Amino acid sequence: MSRPNIVYFHTHDTGRYIEPYGAPIRTPRLQAFAEESVVFRNAHSVAPTCSPSRAGLLTGQWAHSAGMLGLSHRGHELNDYDQHLVHTLHRHGYTSALIGVQHEASGPEAATRTIGYHEELPTADRLAPARREAAVSYLRRPHDQPFFLSVGLLETHTMRDTEWLFGHPAGDERWTAPAPTMPNATATRRDMASFHAAADQVDRTLGAVLDTLQEQGLADNTIVLVTTDHGLAMPGMKCTLGATGTGVMMMLRGPGLPSGLAVDSLVSQVDVFPTLCELLDIEPPSWLQGRSLLPTLEGRSVRDETFAEITYHAAYQPQRAIRTDRWLYIRSFDDQSRPNLENVDASGSKTLWVEAGWAEQTVPGVRLHDLMFDPHELRNLAGDPTVATVQADLAERLDRWMLETGDPLLRGPVPPPVPDGQPA
Repeated sequence: MSRPNIVYFHTHDTGRYIEPYGAPIRTPRLQAFAEESVVFRNAHSVAPTCSPSRAGLLTGQWAHSAGMLGLSHRGHELNDYDQHLVHTLHRHGYTSALIGVQHEASGPEAATRTIGYHEELPTADRLAPARREAAVSYLRRPHDQPFFLSVGLLETHTMRDTEWLFGHPAGDERWTAPAPTMPNATATRRDMASFHAAADQVDRTLGAVLDTLQEQGLADNTIVLVTTDHGLAMPGMKCTLGATGTGVMMMLRGPGLPSGLAVDSLVSQVDVFPTLCELLDIEPPSWLQGRSLLPTLEGRSVRDETFAEITYHAAYQPQRAIRTDRWLYIRSFDDQSRPNLENVDASGSKTLWVEAGWAEQTVPGVRLHDLMFDPHELRNLAGDPTVATVQADLAERLDRWMLETGDPLLRGPVPPPVPDGQPA
C-alpha cells in the first residue's frame, strides 16, 4: 500500500469552541469525527495570531525560529519556504493542493509560487459552501499518487463587511451564551449566535469531506488532521497567551491510530510535523523543533512545557509565555500597561468593553497562574513570595528557550518588516 493521503482541515479562530471539547455549541460531525480519532485535549498553538501559528504547525518550528513574527499580509515571511511541510511531502512522492485559506505567504499566486503547492483550486467565493464544493470535486478525481490536501476555511473568523459578525445569519441570540470571557448582554449573545452559525458551516464542510473520502474508498488510507490556528476573535481570547488564546482543537484520524482516544498530555502544534513524519516513516528534517506525539497515545508525555509568543498582530505586542501542566508564566517585553485594543477584532462585544472603560484597565507586565487552582487564569500570582521559586524557575526556562531558539527579542525591540521595494 502506498503512503496514506493527508487532509489538513483547518479553520480560523475557533479555539476549542466545538462540541467535542464540551463547548455549548452543536457540531455533530466534529463530534462523530472525535469519536473516531485521537483528540488532543490540551493542545496549544505556538502563537495566538494567524500567520505565526500556522507557520509553527507547517514548519515544525517556533514562530520566531521560522521567521514569522506577524501576519503575512502585513509583510512577515518564513525564513525559508522550503521548510514548509509540502516540500518534505513532495520529496516523498506526494502531490499537494490548497483550497481556501493559507496565511503563510501573501501576494499573487502565493500558494503556488511562494509556498510551493502544486495547485490552488479556485472557489466561487470565500465562504464554506464554495470551499466544500471544491474539496469534494478534488477528492472525486482519480489520484495515482498520495496527496496532501489543505482545506482552509475562513470560518470562524469575523467578517466585518457582512451583516452578521461571523458571516452567517444567526439564530435567536436570546438562547445563546456569550463568549467565555464576556458578560451576558444582548450584544455578546448576538455575536456568539453568529459564531454558532459559522461553526455549523465548518461542521457541514468537514462532513462533506469525510463523506467523500468514504464514497471514494479513500477513508482507510487517509490521515485527517482537524485543527485551528488559535482562539476566538473575542476580547480576552485571540492575541492573548492564556488558554483562551493558544488553546486549540486538534484531532487526528488515520490508519493505525486509535479511535475515540482523549489525550490529556500537554502538546503543541509544533509537534504535528514530526508526528506526520513518524506516521509516514519519513526521516524528520533537521530543522524540526517539535516532538512526535505518538508516545502520548500510550499515556507517555513528550514535553514538560510548551511555549507561545506574540510579536506583531495588527500592532506590536512583544510577549512570550511558558506553560506546564501546573503553571502558566507570561512576560511582556515592552512597557505597555494598557490593553492593546488595536489587536482585538471589532465586534459588539469589544464595543461593550470599550464603552465600559476597557482602555483604562491595567495590564500586568508579568503574569503567573496556578492552573490547578486557577484553571481560568484569573488570579495573577506574579510577585507572590509563596511562589517565588516557581516564578524564578519558569522565568529561567523561558529565558533559556529564547536563547536556544535565537529569539530576536533578546536583541531589543523588533522592527516591523520593510515593505517591498523600500531600502532596509
